[in-house]
Amino acid sequence: MMFSLFNKNTPEKPQDVKAIREALIVFIKQELQKMEGGEGKHIKGFQLFIACPPVERYMYESAVFMEEEGRFKNELQRIADDFAIDLPENWKMEIFFADELPPEAIKVPQLDAALYIKTPEHAVVQKSGTAYIRVLNGEAEQPEYTLSSSSGRVNIGRERHAKDGEGFIRENNIAFPSESTNEGNKYISRQHAHIEWNNDAGSFMLFADDGGVPPRNKVKIRSVGDHNPVKLTFTELGHALQEGDQIILGESAVLVFSYTKDQH
Repeated sequence: MMFSLFNKNTPEKPQDVKAIREALIVFIKQELQKMEGGEGKHIKGFQLFIACPPVERYMYESAVFMEEEGRFKNELQRIADDFAIDLPENWKMEIFFADELPPEAIKVPQLDAALYIKTPEHAVVQKSGTAYIRVLNGEAEQPEYTLSSSSGRVNIGRERHAKDGEGFIRENNIAFPSESTNEGNKYISRQHAHIEWNNDAGSFMLFADDGGVPPRNKVKIRSVGDHNPVKLTFTELGHALQEGDQIILGESAVLVFSYTKDQH
């Protein structure tokens, strides 16, 4: 009789790429069906948040076609077209890997994912328009930098002015001089990473640039209380920075992100 305690009808958690992709698409399809009758035109876009264990990240990345820009969005557009849901021409599909799922997003059953539907009436609450970057290891031009929502793109890299692969000059706002003898500066690329404010997400986003993704140097984020750093392996996918996040550039240069100005 003890086996009757288990509900055989409880769906199992998808265990492979195909099953995860199908579960995501079926869920989003159900949400889209609720918008028949003209509601789709008010949508600005979708944000898919994924908070899976690190060992499962590769499956989720494959499920949403991370290496094929725009493909997952095209899949959803086809579904919207099938149901005659009139999405605006410039709607956006954004995918974020996060430590936890936002409470305002709609949880996807049986998956470590949640969907947020962006509309003009339902904007993500803004945390703060100001933050600070402190240099913990390595030698930059300044020990601390102030970021604001009006800063635009804040480039991080070796040297203040660096030439990119196409011959253009890039200005690094957070610059690590080449002549420094600090060991942390050694593996920082000229185009390593950048930070910019995302008004829809209400947070500062960190992106790896060409020099900060494999096979070149690295960009990793270690969050407070999490000993397993998140690696940025694609230039298109940003990471929403949280209080106390450590940004690891190359082998040992470290920046600390905070919404509070360092008092020391």
